[in-house]
Amino acid sequence: MADINTQVLLASRPKDGIAPDNFRTVTTPLPTAGSGEVLVRNVWLSIDPYMRGRMSDAKSYVPAAALDHPMVGQTVGEVVVSNDRRFAPGDMVLTQLGWQHYGVARGSELTKVDASRVPASYYLGVLGMPGVTAWFGLTEIGQPKPGETLVVSAASGAVGSVVGQLGKLAGCRVVGIAGGAQKCRHVVDELGFDACVDHRAGRLLDDLRAACPAGVDVDFENVGGAVLDAVLAVMNVRSRIVICGLIAEYDAATAYGYTRMRSVLVNRIRMQGMIVFDWKDRYPEALARLIPLVAGGKIRYRESVVDGLENAPNALMDVLRGKNFGKQLVRIA
Repeated sequence: MADINTQVLLASRPKDGIAPDNFRTVTTPLPTAGSGEVLVRNVWLSIDPYMRGRMSDAKSYVPAAALDHPMVGQTVGEVVVSNDRRFAPGDMVLTQLGWQHYGVARGSELTKVDASRVPASYYLGVLGMPGVTAWFGLTEIGQPKPGETLVVSAASGAVGSVVGQLGKLAGCRVVGIAGGAQKCRHVVDELGFDACVDHRAGRLLDDLRAACPAGVDVDFENVGGAVLDAVLAVMNVRSRIVICGLIAEYDAATAYGYTRMRSVLVNRIRMQGMIVFDWKDRYPEALARLIPLVAGGKIRYRESVVDGLENAPNALMDVLRGKNFGKQLVRIA
């Protein structure tokens, strides 16, 4: 075990788009676990779009990330020292310890994960916050019915890929929206979507209409901006839109001006935002349904991995620019 810790701190709040100088890497003494605490060596760091919002001090559903502290984020790590009898050295745990090699947390803040059936990293993706988000957002808000058309933006991403596969299991026609021909091929050939529209091809609305000849009954929205504007043009009467994310707008210098919001009125669309924490008491319910689907190969999953904590800032910038392919992770150890 090392005697120093490496951390990536939030050094400044972005004025427009995020940049490498918003972060600073430091070394500190190895933290010590006190009574009831556990020392964890982080192995995997999750990189997620919500992090851009936490870098801002604007009012939100959670506090802003603190300046000169490790950047916020979920990790999966290995217990090194435990002063909590529920954990032993070698246990793999889900944490909120953020962008650092080692961290200390109270045992009540950790969740033990079972890596015997699936890789430990999956608890940051398909069996973590993205997968749980997909489950509750689709089943509770989207409420898909057999024969309906479900559109999923950011379809190759950590949330969208799970949403689309759950939609197929529910009997829907599923159409993805992704950036680039390679991602679209993956969505159709590997994930089993019925069709995928490339929003970078320059004919988004026409391609979307062609892929959804019966209109759209449920839109699981992860992107916003021009993508959501196009989907609004093909929504059916009494359709539903799940607003999970607006990644196209998180790092934009100016707000996007929607032109088709009248569709919400005319079609009596139910549009609801979602934050996965609203279902925090029911996470085990979602995992009980997802784990057998993933372990049994009924939900396929892709990870995009970069090595080294020092590369976490670039990984986050890639996510916000749509350069990642699947769930973005940093392999710390």
